[in-house]
Amino acid sequence: MIFYFSGTGNSRYAARLIAGETGDTAVSIGDAVKSGGARIYHSEKPLVFVCPTYAWRIPRVAERFILENRFEGSGLAYFVLTCGDHAGNAARYASKLCAAKGLTFMGTNAVVMPENYIALFEVPDKAESEKILERAVPKILAIAGRIRDGRALTPDRVTPVGWFLSAAVNPLFYPFVVSARGFYATDACTGCGRCAALCPLNNVALEKSRPVWGKRCTHCMACICACPVEAIEYKNASKGKPRYYLPDSPAGISPKSGHDD
Repeated sequence: MIFYFSGTGNSRYAARLIAGETGDTAVSIGDAVKSGGARIYHSEKPLVFVCPTYAWRIPRVAERFILENRFEGSGLAYFVLTCGDHAGNAARYASKLCAAKGLTFMGTNAVVMPENYIALFEVPDKAESEKILERAVPKILAIAGRIRDGRALTPDRVTPVGWFLSAAVNPLFYPFVVSARGFYATDACTGCGRCAALCPLNNVALEKSRPVWGKRCTHCMACICACPVEAIEYKNASKGKPRYYLPDSPAGISPKSGHDD
């Protein structure tokens, strides 16, 4: 079973590619968290967790999902992390998570995909995003092949900087960076409610047809990047930047080949 957490579509795209190659089912962690409650998931195929890299580890929302739910059947667990550059030493923490859940850790691989963290970084334009996606497809399919064959993933190289970022920067990221206080809607807002519908933590609500944010934000960027009229900003950091949101079936990109249909 393929579990994915995705704010702007990268990890969903990778998860569905892997599901197609392995003949498996893709399940949204965001939808499960949004609906609430713990569940029992049974899968005779390996468990594959696909999610973005948050401060060089898997997101805490994905980690909590794994810890709070029960997984039966196959005890093999793979981790595929989408990122804008690299995933640091995320594999070490994924391995520890598996040990806590009694799962057999089968490796972690990072896949570079278009940057979406508009709150801190620059986001590529549409043309560059499509090029990055096309370059990512062969690696995703190679990972899927190893999963299909039951082979462990070849470990990514971890630099001393990667070790430091995962160990020292990640614990500071959540208390000092992750907050919904910087989000606001401009006068361009139409009150469509898409931001509230997409928020995996039910942290966005409409009041008088305008979005308001609560205190449970995970900085997935779904609300700001998926707004159809680009009416949401994050402090001054997002002003003038392109929004990156990959829909379920991105136009012009074939999941199998990575080329135009």
